Order: sequence, then C-alpha cells, then structure tokens
Amino acid sequence: MSWALTKKNQELLDHERGFRKKIWGEGLTICLAYPHFYGTGMSNLGFQTVYALLNDLPFCLCERVFLPQPGDEARFRAKAIPLFSMESRKPLNEFDFIAFSIPFENDYPNVLKILELGRIPLQAAHRTRTDPLCLAGGISVTLNPEPLADFVDAFLIGEGEDLIPGFFEKMKTSLESGLDREACLEEAQRTVEGVYCPRFYPVSYTEDQTIRDMHPLKDGLPAKIKRKWVKNLDSFTTDQVITTTGTEFGDLFITEISRGCRRGCRFCAAGFVYRPVRYRHLSTLLPSIEEGIGQGKKIGLLGTAISDHPELPEICRAVLDRHGSLSLSSLRIDRITPEIAALIREAEIDTIALAPEAGSERLREVIHKGISDRQIFEALERLLDEDILNLRLYFLIGLPTEREEDIDALIRLVKRIGHHARAYTEGRKSLRRLTLSINQFIPKPQTPFQWHPLEDIQVVNKRLRKIIQALRGEPAVRILHDLPKWNYVQALLSLGDRRVGGILSAVHRLNGNWSQALKQVPLNADFFVYRAKPLDEFLPWDILEGAASRTHLRAEYENALAHRDRQEKNHAGTGQGEPYHGK
Repeated sequence: MSWALTKKNQELLDHERGFRKKIWGEGLTICLAYPHFYGTGMSNLGFQTVYALLNDLPFCLCERVFLPQPGDEARFRAKAIPLFSMESRKPLNEFDFIAFSIPFENDYPNVLKILELGRIPLQAAHRTRTDPLCLAGGISVTLNPEPLADFVDAFLIGEGEDLIPGFFEKMKTSLESGLDREACLEEAQRTVEGVYCPRFYPVSYTEDQTIRDMHPLKDGLPAKIKRKWVKNLDSFTTDQVITTTGTEFGDLFITEISRGCRRGCRFCAAGFVYRPVRYRHLSTLLPSIEEGIGQGKKIGLLGTAISDHPELPEICRAVLDRHGSLSLSSLRIDRITPEIAALIREAEIDTIALAPEAGSERLREVIHKGISDRQIFEALERLLDEDILNLRLYFLIGLPTEREEDIDALIRLVKRIGHHARAYTEGRKSLRRLTLSINQFIPKPQTPFQWHPLEDIQVVNKRLRKIIQALRGEPAVRILHDLPKWNYVQALLSLGDRRVGGILSAVHRLNGNWSQALKQVPLNADFFVYRAKPLDEFLPWDILEGAASRTHLRAEYENALAHRDRQEKNHAGTGQGEPYHGK
C-alpha cells in the first residue's frame, strides 16, 4: 500500500461528515463507483442516494470508489497497487459487486479504467466466480445501456429507491441457496422489475447493419425491460447524505423537491425518463430544510423543473423564515412572477439561470419550449425590479430544423436583452453580467428527437464562431461553450448499439485516443451519429419500455417537423415574432 495514497484517502474522509463504515462480515459487499473524480462524484445527489440506500439494507455493506486523479493513477500503476475503496481501503476485486452510478455518457471510458485499476476483467464474459459482478445504473444507462453491454453483468433501469432493495434481496436469497452467478442473474432477470442482463438478450442485425431484433434467450424472461419508478415521493426524502468541503457544492445541503416535468420539451431526456411528474410537499421537506440549516449549509433545491413546484414560494419562505440561505437551479422563464423575483432578492441569490434554449420563437415551438419573447422580457423586468443583475442564459445550437435565421435571432435576442435592460434601468444599476452558456444539441434516446441525427460539428463550429463574433462588443456579455468535437463522442455513446463497446475497448487500450480508436475499429461511427433513423427502425434501446410510448414519441417528432414545414410554406421570414419593447 502506498503511504501517499493512503494519506490522501484519509484526508478526504477527515473532511467528510456522514459517511458510513460498516464491519466486514457475512453480508453482501458492494463498492459503489462513480466514474469521475471525487469532487464531481460527491456533488451528485443520485450517487449519495444509492450509497445511503445500500447501507440502510442490514445485509449490505457499501463503500465508495472514484476515478483517481492523474497523479494518483500513476502511483497506482507504478507501484502495482489495485484500486481500493475509500472507507476500508479494500481492493475492488475483493467485493461481491461493483456498482457504477453513471449520469453522463462521456464517462463510459472511465468505467473500463476503474475496472482495470481494480484488477477486474473488463469483459463480463471473461469474469469468473471469484470476480465481482459489475452493475450499472443512472440516467445515461436508463436511456440506453447498450454501449456498455459487454462490460456490465446487470443494469438497474429506473429509480433506485424501489429497485435496489428488491434486487439485492433477490441476490442474497439466490446466493444463500447455492446458485452460481449465472443462475443468480437469471433469477433476478425473471423476477425483479427493472433488471437488464445483456447476456440473456442477444442482438441480431439486418444486412444494412440495423438491428433486426433482441429476443430473450430463454422462455420466461421478460420480452421488454420495464423501468422501475417511485410513485410517492412523500414516503421518503432524498437529501445530501455526506457533506464535505472537497466538492463543487461544498457549501450546499441539497434536497430533492420534485421529479419529472409536465412541459414535454422534445429535446429533454430528463423530462421524459422521470415521468410522471411528482412533487414533495413542504411538510415532507421541512425536516430536510432544518437539517441543512442546522449544519450551517445553504439549502439547494433540486428537481427537473423546480419552478413548476406548486409550493415553491412556500418552500423558499420556509428556508428564509428559519434564517437559512437558498440556492435555486435553472428556473422556467414563464414562472418568474413578482413573488418569485422578490424571494430571489431576499435570498440574496447572486445569479439566476434561465433557459430560452433557442433565439427564435419558431425554433422554440419546434422543440416545444413554450416560451415567447414577451415572456423573456417580462421575466427580465421582474428580475431587474428586484436588482437581480447577473443572469445566465442557456442556449442550444444544432437543434432540429435550425437555420441561419435562428442563429441571427439568437444574436438579436441577446442584444435586445442587453439594450432593454439598460433602457429599463435608466438611472439605476443595470445588468452586471449576462453569461451565455451555449451547447450543441445531442439527440437522446427515449425522446421525440431520438430519430434525428446530430448536426455536423463543422456547421456548429461555424455558427458558434458567428455568435461569438457578433456579441464580442456587447457590454456585460460573456460566452461559455463546450467543445463541439466531444459532442460527436457523446452522440455516439448516446445513440450507439452494443457494437460501440468495441470502440470503447479500443479507446481504453489507446489511453483515451478517440481519433485513433475510431480509425482502428471497423465500425462506421457516423452510422449512429449522422444518420437519420427511419421511424420504424428497431433502435438499440427499444429493449426497454420507456416512460413515454413509442407512438407518443413518434407523434411528437412528426409534429415538430410539421411545424417546420408549415413555417416554410407560410414564408414565416425569420420566425422572430413580434418584438416586445417592454413598459
């Protein structure tokens, strides 16, 4: 064991409050892995929730592991030390299960790196009875597990609170009855809703390389995997379990107030996979609020669409009346009422994030955003009335049906916001900072745009440069954007099928060199990324029974394209809509 690695691990634990260290005994041992660095993983409420769920099971012991920092990874390799868990520093290959919590597709290569560092065979088919079983859950694999199918023994599809206890109870019973690992997995596949073991679902392909079907290997296995979801959020709370200063949100106590969204934005994976919309009532949340305030933390409210919560003003007031401080994630523009704006000012929240998503009303209609220019400027005025002077605006480029006129409309909208703010606040302080967060739209499984191709990254680069150049001289405007070249990789991992596992293996072998891996593997990645899919094609994730039916998703996609066709037929011009000039 390396003294430096041990010391660093202990320093992290010394700064934590709330971690669990159970005694190793006869129960099931699970190492919960987050395929990124410690600070990122510990800022993820889903990861912390699973950690608490597992440790609350009396027959389970759960510890944690993260992707080592580059310098630490070099120490593991140089000294031939297997990657170990945080709590007891046990090597990963001594656990019964390695359970990955994976919210982002771009972290898939890190799954392989953690397995290798933990001395666990990468391929599920190569593991023996002495190796841990590899599990995976999280929104990315709930949308499409197939790119990781070669490396994962069982996916847990859906929400953990109702899924995790039943799965591990079944595994415990099966193991105690003497079943081998294959039989244990098969029994879980037959009896536990939300379990998906890829080994029992071989894939066959057509001559044009699309999927013909995915049928279960044996009778009695479900033909489709049902997503497991929680019906009543008021039966429990979902709070930050471990607090530590070593994370992105070190000053926050995060509590979840809702799941799902009633809006139906056609690009939004979270809005579809977490259906139906559910809210926690204030009476359920009060103990969490008081716990966080008692720890001296700012209360961070988390949810897919928190501004739609029917009790949001009352929740905010409950925090403030208890002399607590508050943090809000992105708010719906049409929910910025005078009351909400006043609460934001009273809470002394420095920056508010809003998401127009697109610059033109035409394109907002295509994506079903449901926000008009008038509503944008009304929200702006209400925030300025309360001296809220820092705004962050989220935009997507490369959206379906996007044209150059839509980029021009985005530029005009940002300029109009700046000009209107200065005119509206004449004689008073105006906007100090207007931050634009611009990202490329990535088609996501189980959404209406799942059939749509990714926009060419060269086109996106050109449009991004146009926006940056046009807004360079605008006062207070700052632009943040992702790197379009990585969007291709994310789209591949979002939309790919089981064969993409070969590319992941090559990326791992080549130490993260995607360009070289894409050249070496005889698989055309453009087939998944840049190809528009026929509406009747069997898609890689069609083995899953999603929250929204395929019929509904298809109707929404056709409505989006029909809206574009109507606009073009009617010569709608720029699609800008009637400018709103304010009061």
